[in-house]
Amino acid sequence: MVEKGKKIWFDGELVDWDDANVHVLTHSLHYGLGVFEGIRCYKTSDGRSSVFRLEEHIRRLFDSAKICMMEIPFTQEQVVEACLETVRVNGLDECYLRPLAFVGDGKMGLGALGNPTRLAIITWPWGAYLGEEALRQGIRLKVSSFSRAGVNSLMAKGKIVGHYVNSILAKREALIDGYDEALMLDPQGYVCEASGENVFVIRDGVVSTSPLGTSILGGITRHSVITLMREMGLEVKERLISRDELYIADEVFLVGTAAEVTPVRELDNRQIGIGSRGPITERVQSRYFAAVRGDAPADWQTFI
Repeated sequence: MVEKGKKIWFDGELVDWDDANVHVLTHSLHYGLGVFEGIRCYKTSDGRSSVFRLEEHIRRLFDSAKICMMEIPFTQEQVVEACLETVRVNGLDECYLRPLAFVGDGKMGLGALGNPTRLAIITWPWGAYLGEEALRQGIRLKVSSFSRAGVNSLMAKGKIVGHYVNSILAKREALIDGYDEALMLDPQGYVCEASGENVFVIRDGVVSTSPLGTSILGGITRHSVITLMREMGLEVKERLISRDELYIADEVFLVGTAAEVTPVRELDNRQIGIGSRGPITERVQSRYFAAVRGDAPADWQTFI
């Protein structure tokens, strides 16, 4: 359950948590046209709280809105400050932030134009998305029967509300079948991403991940981890990956704002590597957590 906070930033004002409501005819509720971000705030090693890569997340929020032909009625700078204000007013040292821009009520129908774009920012405490134990021991993954849409079917570089029906179906299927997460392939059968995370595979010390030109979301955590790994001296390749490469990989891990860096111990009932967090994954995980807690480029940190 989401832990209830004091205030939600809604259309330029801080309102009580229980008063942040919309009409049942809200357009996005019916048709899924909306955009959002998932962002984390961490308490850093010096005791301050910092939102990790906030400006990049808000830039992507506006990019997603542009893809969807939605006009957000605030500037990026205003939304950045609104995120910080929402964390402050809720008195949170560490939290997850969810900015959500959606089409409000008014006209109905798929082609409705002129409805207002509304913007909410919600914060709540959220621990490890796939569980604390998963960060150490890894998770069980299965290839989903649901594929990611092609790059010309849904706009993959937008973090768009309706796209996540695809992810929900894949995730539910995996959970019902006794797994922790779903691995989704693209229409050509290559590894795309998990239901909400980018995928990395390690073989003989070389790290590979699917390229941006495919159906993956351009994850900000993905970019952060690639940057950190290259600084660590690891060889990182962006290329097409077949599913059976994961079966015979030395290590596999997932990354995302919510999932952070989560190892995979099993895929389709095949053990990956040693069957738990591998040595390179552990190094990457350690470096990533050091980064989000302050040991990162200055422009990755926005202090509260």
